[in-house]
Amino acid sequence: MAISSPGVGSGLDVNSIVSQLVAIEKQPLQPLQVKASTLQTQLSLYGSIKSQVSALGDAAAALATTDGWAQYKATSSNTSAVTATASSSAAPAIFGFEVTQLARAQTTASRNIATGGTLGIAGETGDLTIELGNWSTGSFVGAGGPVAVSINGDDSLTVIAGKINAANAGVAATVLRSGTQERLVFRSSTTGEAAGFQISSSGFAGLDSLSFTSLANPPGSTAGMELGQSGLDATAKLNGVAIQSATNVLTDIVPGLTLKLNQVTTAPVDITVEQDQEALQKKVQALADAFTALNKTLTDSTKYVPGGRSGALQGDSTTVGIQSVLNSVLNSGSLGSTFSRLSEVGLERQADGSLTLNTAKLTTAMKDMSNLQNLFTTNNGDATTNGFGLKFRDFAKGLIASDGTVTNKSTAIQGSITRNTDEQTRVTDRAARVETQLRKQYSDLDARMVQMQSLGSFVTAQLAQWNKTS
Repeated sequence: MAISSPGVGSGLDVNSIVSQLVAIEKQPLQPLQVKASTLQTQLSLYGSIKSQVSALGDAAAALATTDGWAQYKATSSNTSAVTATASSSAAPAIFGFEVTQLARAQTTASRNIATGGTLGIAGETGDLTIELGNWSTGSFVGAGGPVAVSINGDDSLTVIAGKINAANAGVAATVLRSGTQERLVFRSSTTGEAAGFQISSSGFAGLDSLSFTSLANPPGSTAGMELGQSGLDATAKLNGVAIQSATNVLTDIVPGLTLKLNQVTTAPVDITVEQDQEALQKKVQALADAFTALNKTLTDSTKYVPGGRSGALQGDSTTVGIQSVLNSVLNSGSLGSTFSRLSEVGLERQADGSLTLNTAKLTTAMKDMSNLQNLFTTNNGDATTNGFGLKFRDFAKGLIASDGTVTNKSTAIQGSITRNTDEQTRVTDRAARVETQLRKQYSDLDARMVQMQSLGSFVTAQLAQWNKTS
């Protein structure tokens, strides 16, 4: 006889009994789940610690080498005429600069024709041959590599411009419209005397109007294009020394310096190149900020609050050890500079553990830039006396290396999380087996009780029958 509901035969509240017994089996889950939450918090914290250690290493690395201190800025006394920028390869300097001529591109223009008109008729064909070169002697001296562009008689000026631009011959063409008239305007793709061009035509007669083979072609003539302007090199003087350039951007005429010429000058422009103290201050500030962020995370995660909520890593020897070494590096000294400690140049430890920058002290220290730099960059071959840029850089690099303390700790926490998950699975599986076993036992009990009840009813009925018979 099948039992469809637990407890029908026995009269027991089987579901309640089984649930309570299974709950007892699952009791080990609670501490495991609490531990899992703690481990996840710790793993997240070590993710933050790793990121902050990396940031500290990057900030220190920016100050650990002489290249990191090669921060220069260039200023111009007349930025309308000349602007200046300096790279890390620059050196302190000051000089006068005069612009006597700006570089420009050669331009020409065709004669006006009716808007939408053509230079020939359908069926006519011809070529425009474009060659770059120099007109400085009055006649054209080609640089070789002429480019031929095929033109049809019924091509509009817009179509012709498209063909010329697609040829990449060093000349750009644009259609210029005015009222019911339009013309083609040509311009060298680059500036300078050597980027001039000539255009010769062959084929149908109308194509001659787009040729340019002589500077003497006067405006208004019927043959060829008009000269708008000749290509010119920029000319200038640096401390009276003549300079010539095909462009208006002069690079490395002074090592590490780029000058952009904007207009001809009427008086010398003062160009000053000097170490960029503001940029260096930002680098030092970045080191202070990175230290403070990391130290705060370490402090908050290991703090003990009696009767309150302590840090998730409170009592963890690895985390406490990292903070101890971090503070030791900060409080150590360096050899190779007249400065030996960070506090002497404005990096000052506060009561809350943060590191702040005293800009007044740093500004004073920058007056002795060589020794300030040495405080961060000196390599004595000894981690205890090296410059602070090297110390913090190497400290960070060691922590987050593949076998570093932070990496190993993260791996260990992840291993604990995996083991915890496995243990929770074992407890859950065991509870499931117990529940299955209990429900089978109570089901068997129900079946037996039903059989006994049925037998009892039969015996009672027989006795009653016997009594009637007797």
